[in-house]
Amino acid sequence: MAALSKIPHSCYEIGHTWNPSCVMSTLEITAGALEVSFKIYAPLYLIAAILRRRKKEYYLKRLLPEILQSTSFLTANGGLYIAFFCILRRLLGGFTSWSAGFGAALPASYISILMERKSRRGLLTIYMANLATETLFRMAVTRGIVNPLKHGEVLLFCMTASLYMFFFRSKDGLKGFSFSALKFIVGKEEIPTHSNLSEHSFPQPPDTSVNTESQRSIGSPASGRKSLITLTRRLLESICKHGPRHRCCKHYQDNCIAYCVKGFIRMFSVGYLIQCCLKVPAAFRQVFTKPSCLPSLFYNKENFQLGAFLGSFVSIYKGTSCLLRWVRNLDDELHALIAGFLAGMSMFFYKSTTISMYLFSKLVETMYFKGIETGHLPYFSQADTIIYAISTAICFQAAVMEVQNLRPSYWKFLLRLTKGRFAFMNRRVLDVFGTQASRDFHGFMPNWTPVTPPRP
Repeated sequence: MAALSKIPHSCYEIGHTWNPSCVMSTLEITAGALEVSFKIYAPLYLIAAILRRRKKEYYLKRLLPEILQSTSFLTANGGLYIAFFCILRRLLGGFTSWSAGFGAALPASYISILMERKSRRGLLTIYMANLATETLFRMAVTRGIVNPLKHGEVLLFCMTASLYMFFFRSKDGLKGFSFSALKFIVGKEEIPTHSNLSEHSFPQPPDTSVNTESQRSIGSPASGRKSLITLTRRLLESICKHGPRHRCCKHYQDNCIAYCVKGFIRMFSVGYLIQCCLKVPAAFRQVFTKPSCLPSLFYNKENFQLGAFLGSFVSIYKGTSCLLRWVRNLDDELHALIAGFLAGMSMFFYKSTTISMYLFSKLVETMYFKGIETGHLPYFSQADTIIYAISTAICFQAAVMEVQNLRPSYWKFLLRLTKGRFAFMNRRVLDVFGTQASRDFHGFMPNWTPVTPPRP
């Protein structure tokens, strides 16, 4: 049975099982996708505009057209897929192992990405290429072609972080958002400079006259508590300033130990707050029905895991960089290779294949454009649209033939986009291709009247 190359069933029997009409099914999918797409992009663009502090002219002239353009892109991706699903069935006289997924999604994705704004095509391509790579890897594991490596996502992140930090430390190594993001994470002290150390101003000894004034004020009972707090704060500042710090280190306000500790505390707080904010919408819906769930918003394990991941990444990177400066007595951009790799071990606190694959995809993109700049690699004007179309087609192939190998979050997105209709496909018939298409659908059978296949 697995050797069959084509099954002669109709598209109603396999695909749009909720409606026998190809045209009506396409219109229903398009209408549902239009509604969902607008609900996705309207708040997304509005929040982005607020965060970027757009002027009034943007809201009046550009906001709505940009929302509608992105909405039409996503709507077309869903509507055109079911249209080409039916078209290929009529052209081929049946379904093959690739036509229901990859074949129908390829032209639909290519046409739809051309409708999207050019500034967003690169980001969408990176995301889908990352997702397709992960899907292909899972397919290969299922077929026994490759064996998964234990803690492979951590190792991939270590190598990616190593190269990213090297480019960050190199002159003109990173630009744009990647540079700004790393500057925020590890701090401006690690930004590469090419000036002499003598040009920097080193910290001066503390002003003892201020301390004398504080000591005099201790005698006043009313200001005793305030003076104690002031003295404690200045004592901590003195320890930070006068502890061990190598002459090549650029964190002039702190010693190396305080530099690492402060970096951990800062990014731990950022990671904790990010995870809390992500849980706010779900918690807000339950706060009136289940008030007891509110404490879990702040004392959730994932909140501390993300905080520990970001905090330890920064502290390990900074600590290793300082240690190498002490050992080698110089500040070298090659230190970032070692420090970045060791800092990648922080992913043990927050393992995520999605993060590792996405950053790796962005790294490949960065290296590719650097190759173009140096003239070592060719430039393809339509590369982003082609890669997006192929990547999306691979993911649709998995969604139809082997959903168990697709990232669960993307499968939920497809269900949302199609109002759940993607799950109504008759995958039991597709089991003949040997991919266990119906494995996760618990024997689901659509409620339709089968159509007698045409005679060969």
